[in-house]
Amino acid sequence: MLVGEYSNAGREWHPTGKPTRTDVHDFPDPDVGKAIPYGVYDLDGDEGWVSVGDDADTAGVAVSSIGRWWAEMGRARYPEATKLLICADAGGSNGYRVRAWKAELAKLAADTGLEITVVHYPPGTSKWNKIEHRLFSFITKNWRGRPLTSYRVIVELTANTTTTKGLKVQEEHDQGHYPKGMKISDKELAALPLVRHEWHGEWNYTLTPRSSE
Repeated sequence: MLVGEYSNAGREWHPTGKPTRTDVHDFPDPDVGKAIPYGVYDLDGDEGWVSVGDDADTAGVAVSSIGRWWAEMGRARYPEATKLLICADAGGSNGYRVRAWKAELAKLAADTGLEITVVHYPPGTSKWNKIEHRLFSFITKNWRGRPLTSYRVIVELTANTTTTKGLKVQEEHDQGHYPKGMKISDKELAALPLVRHEWHGEWNYTLTPRSSE
């Protein structure tokens, strides 16, 4: 997602003859970079958490978003919880083939004491994921027609997203550094506290909260 004076799909009312001017070409500004949003949608609470990174799209930033949700929202709502279920897409930085994703989740399980179960939507079915049509679709509507000129604008527009059914969203600008190219060897993968489920273990697995070291 580009940050700057770029056109954004949709319409927004302005006084006649006073349109918002945007750049002609959508070339990334090297001084600004891109916004990398990752979020959590809580089905039970109809609440969303979105972290907007500015560093790199990696497994680290994806898992960091989950950790931040737990620290800021999840732990208070579910103080007795011992398990966490994550429904994730099949691809991207949180894809089922990404070893770093599993390694980072193992660290999160150890840090929180939660047993983390992940179920991936099969390839080509990511739009079934409820986070798409119960959270990000409404965030996109709230952005329509507005240039996302800064990270602050993105955070404020996202945090102001609501629905008539009571959706609430919290967001923050994640300024952490998440190095690219994290390699997890076969030995390191085998050492993770990871239990694959009998049915499609490549898509469904659980990470226990013992130390991943």
